[in-house]
Amino acid sequence: MKSLAILVAAASLLLSGCATTVRSDVTTFQAWPSDLADKSYVFDQPRSPDDTLELRTYQAMVGNELSKLGFTQAADGNSAKLKVGVFVSTIDRPTRVLEAYDPFWTGPYYGRGFYGRGFYRPYWGYARYSPFYDPFFYGPMELRETIRHNYERQLRVAINTMSGQKLYDVTVQNTSRKQSTPQIMPALVQSAFTGFPAQNGQVRQVELELK
Repeated sequence: MKSLAILVAAASLLLSGCATTVRSDVTTFQAWPSDLADKSYVFDQPRSPDDTLELRTYQAMVGNELSKLGFTQAADGNSAKLKVGVFVSTIDRPTRVLEAYDPFWTGPYYGRGFYGRGFYRPYWGYARYSPFYDPFFYGPMELRETIRHNYERQLRVAINTMSGQKLYDVTVQNTSRKQSTPQIMPALVQSAFTGFPAQNGQVRQVELELK
């Protein structure tokens, strides 16, 4: 039992040192002209209720990626050739979870299993995984209900000419348990322009390290 505890503790240390990655589904539609020399742009400003400091922060992230591709932000719409729209949404999808645990015996090992329809059934403690486990000796497990939050995020970036001709439209979708959208957004923005302008109608998965 002590050996198992040492192995589990060592594995936990290794996992804690691993970098967190963000996996996103990226869908691109584009009609990008090969002879577009002037890449000056302005951001399409949303209506007042949606024009928040948070959105402006994400616009700045998009602008940083565009600058790497040779785009320049113009002072106003009169001198710009392109208009860039940035749209962001975050939806919380809470899930009811039943956890089974032994209040008299808990160890560092954590496992999980399926319980019923749509429920996880995690187990704590070594005894539950022991081939010598005896429910009459250890006693019955107790169940407790918790709520786990899954956050569905979507970033959409559209680039059009000032006259309204559509040139580039990319949608990035990500689902994670991280609550902070500002923490995830840099990776989503970078994913939106990975392989720019990409193939028309291309759907791909992009995985980036969260810095």
